[in-house]
Parts: sequence; structure tokens; C-alpha cells
Amino acid sequence: MLNFVRLRYLWFAISLLVIVPGLIFLLMPGGGLRVGIDFAGGNLWEFVIPNPTRPVTSDEVRRLFEQAGIEASPPQVARPDEQGRVIVTVRTPEVQTQDPRKQQVVNALTQAYPGATLSRFESVGETVSRESTRQAIFAVLLASLAILGYLTFAFRKAPHPFRYGACAIIAMLHDVILVLGVAAMLGYFIGLEVDALFLTALLTVISFSVHDTIVVFDRIRENLKLRRSSESFEEIVNLSIVQTLTRSINTQLTTLLTLLALLLFGGETIRHFVLILTIGLLSGTYSSIFNAAQLLVVWENGWTEDWRRIWRRAQPPTQVTA
Repeated sequence: MLNFVRLRYLWFAISLLVIVPGLIFLLMPGGGLRVGIDFAGGNLWEFVIPNPTRPVTSDEVRRLFEQAGIEASPPQVARPDEQGRVIVTVRTPEVQTQDPRKQQVVNALTQAYPGATLSRFESVGETVSRESTRQAIFAVLLASLAILGYLTFAFRKAPHPFRYGACAIIAMLHDVILVLGVAAMLGYFIGLEVDALFLTALLTVISFSVHDTIVVFDRIRENLKLRRSSESFEEIVNLSIVQTLTRSINTQLTTLLTLLALLLFGGETIRHFVLILTIGLLSGTYSSIFNAAQLLVVWENGWTEDWRRIWRRAQPPTQVTA
């Protein structure tokens, strides 16, 4: 039988290798999350350019904004759709509807690309963005506390029920940090922005992560009832992971195939949303199998004693001399 638990520190090390680069991008100067207007406030401009006679470049669109005295983030230029239309999306600091610079930008773009129209102009004020940020943090914290309380209650008949909730939360935080780190990297390289859709994806990732972890934990609880006196807790956890492995892979694989189809053919507007979901799904599957249940074993053994056991196993057997 596969022994996943025996290699638990290898799985923890792999998690660190994936998380640390994201943390570097989150904390380094010039890095961090690229916050959209939902959280930072400002304007979203969307232009539709029908059948442009020459390529639409983000540099030229940005220059038109700068000539009007508006600092714009790098414009996103979508590929032409079936009707040959090109959609250009630009985010800027807040500009009032009556501000003459708005019309100046529209006129300049129409002159550069005949037929271009401003199809969307959304504004989010500073107060609204602060409220959105506060509610987003509150939503994640509330979800974490609710999950911790629910799991502690659901596993109340198992030994140390709080550990199940705490380990699920740690595994969930692993997924959240990984997704935030990847979002920071994608924001740095391709301009991915954190907006309301990103928050929706993040909360969905949390549910993915906990959902699969509960399946493994539930099997551990059932196997503990049938535990023989010769079986250690580590063996029970490994047996439970093996028994649920096929189910976990099959369930997540079907979801992954759906997300990949949406990622390839779902269109530009939901591409980043689906990308975050896909990354979160992969992370959640990994953490439920290789982190959450393994943490239970470390907690049961005690951190110091767990390291001693790993060290003793790694030592070569003592030679017996005649």
C-alpha cells in the first residue's frame, strides 16, 4: 500500500516551494496584488472598435489617455471577436462624468480608430472601495470561523475534535496564500487584477479545499472506530488517504476538465476568474491529501517526537556483531 504519511515532510516542503515565490511577489517593492477598481476605486473604461483598419496597441491607447492628463493602467486589448470588433478595457483613477478630459479621450480614440465608441464607463468611489475591502476581509474571516466551528462540532465524537477543524483551516490558508501569491505573480507579468470576481473565486476555492478535506477526515473518523490495537494513528491516516484517493482524484478531475474547457473557450471576460478557480482547485486537492491529514499526524505525535521518529527511520539499521 502507498505510504503517503511517511513522506509528510516532503509534501510540506513542496508546498513551501510553491508558496514562497508567491510570497516574494506579494511583499517585494513594486509587487503585491494588482487591485482593481472594486477595491481601489476609480473608473473602468471599455471601448468597442469595429473592424479596425490597423492593429490596436495598448501603448497607443495609453498615450491617448496621458495626452488628456489621465494616468491609466496598461490597457487590455482583446482579440477581435467573430464580428471583427476589438474591445479595449482601461482602468484609471476616478474621473467625474462631467470632466472634460473624459470627452477628450473619447474624441482622441475615435479619431485614431474611426467608429470607436465608449460602451462602458463605471465609477467606484473611495468610500465604496474601502467598504468593499472591509467586507471582503470580513467574508473570508467569517467563513474560516464558521468552518472551524462546524468541523469541531461535526467531529465531536472523534478524539480531539478541535484538531480536525484547525488542520482544515491551516490547509485552507495554504490554498488562500498560494492563490494570492499566484495572483501577485500574474498581476506582475500579465496585469491580472483583484476584483469582485477574484473574491468570488477565492471563496469558492475555500469551499473546494474544505470539501475534499472533510471527505478524508470523515474516513479517518470511521477507521478509528474499527482500529485494531496494533495499528498506529499514522497507519490509520495513511489507510484513510489511500481509500479516498481515487474518489478525490475522480471528483476533482471532472471539475478540472470543466474549468479547462471554460478557460479555453469561455471568453475573455471570465478567463482570469476561471484561471484562479483552476489554480485553487489544484491547490485544494493537493492540500487535502498531502497537508491536512498529515498535519493531524504531526499534532498527534507532537512536533518534537514526530521529528525524532522521522530521524530514527532515516538511520541505517545497527549491525549486530557476534
